Amino acid sequence: MKFQLYIDAALTRDIPGDGLCAGDVVKIVDHHPVPGGEDGYSIEVFNALGDTIAVTSVPESSLASLLSNEVFSVRRLATAA
Repeated sequence: MKFQLYIDAALTRDIPGDGLCAGDVVKIVDHHPVPGGEDGYSIEVFNALGDTIAVTSVPESSLASLLSNEVFSVRRLATAA
């Protein structure tokens, strides 16, 4: 398992169905081992006030560890029209 549970990570790709973009910070909440395939993770995403805005699953390749030379920023969440 590459990522520990309950740590923050960054998305490496957009997830349009949930309004998420590459670079958004997520909390890893579960690990889904896949024998002979790419492992997956359940993630929870919070808004700037700490409210849950999405819970979904992604493949391991959609996540990256946070680095010490990165900073948080804020963007507006796109809403369905």
